[in-house]
Amino acid sequence: MNDLLTAALDAAERGWPVFMLGRSKRPVANCQLCRDEPHDPESCWHLTCHGFYAASTDPARVAAIVAAVPAGQLAVRTGAVSGLLVVDIDPDHGGNGSFATLIARRWVPRTLNVRTGSWGTHLYYRHPGQHVPSRPMPGFKGIDIKADGGYVVLPPSTHHRTGRPYRWDEYGPTEPAEMPPALVTACLPPPATPVPCAGQIATEQGGGISHPDRLLSAHLDAVRNAPEGKRRTTLYGAARGVARMVAAGAIKHADAIAALTDVGQQAEQTTRDIRAAIAGGFRDEGIAA
Repeated sequence: MNDLLTAALDAAERGWPVFMLGRSKRPVANCQLCRDEPHDPESCWHLTCHGFYAASTDPARVAAIVAAVPAGQLAVRTGAVSGLLVVDIDPDHGGNGSFATLIARRWVPRTLNVRTGSWGTHLYYRHPGQHVPSRPMPGFKGIDIKADGGYVVLPPSTHHRTGRPYRWDEYGPTEPAEMPPALVTACLPPPATPVPCAGQIATEQGGGISHPDRLLSAHLDAVRNAPEGKRRTTLYGAARGVARMVAAGAIKHADAIAALTDVGQQAEQTTRDIRAAIAGGFRDEGIAA
């Protein structure tokens, strides 16, 4: 407990928002109030609800978070909020071979790193400043990008399956390095394929929607322009509006889901929150997502 609290406060002092996971590396379940009453996770005052949205750099709050889950695992929220991008190498899924390729291409300079409890590696880099969604690195087996919408476990947490602790590399750099351009490019998603404009795919029975392309853009722009703390609920509202367009025949179901998912990623929402917002919006309009 004391080691975990010390590590949490050290991370917070670096400006890294930290929170606690359960013993299995999963976020602690929301309390009943947070499950029953929809609200903005960023503004929730609870210590452990909503996963990484509970992360904080405030020393008093960090101490309370650790005390609330003393047997859990310490984690840091990655992405622009912490200034971190972590390259997660999992040897159980071919990560070591992919890592060797990255080294040969000189894409991964030496940097602050962690030896994980499952014999993997976390390479800490400075966030490049543009939106980088957390996801598998395309073309490289066993390597994940932990950036916007993500988190990683911090030392001295203990891996739930192996019982091994996460450890900082005591012989390596002590600060995250800047990412070389080639690594930034590898981490970024490919240019988005333009989603067909709603006006181009509207049917004759368009439900009286005279400019479906403008309406779709308005829904998506609302999510893009939503302030932090309002993005999830705005995405839910947009999903309801787009679901009505689907019902009216103004946009295909698959195109609607793709557009909402893309804008949710732009708004730095997690995959789980994006799916929940879309599913909830469509469900409340009587349409399966």
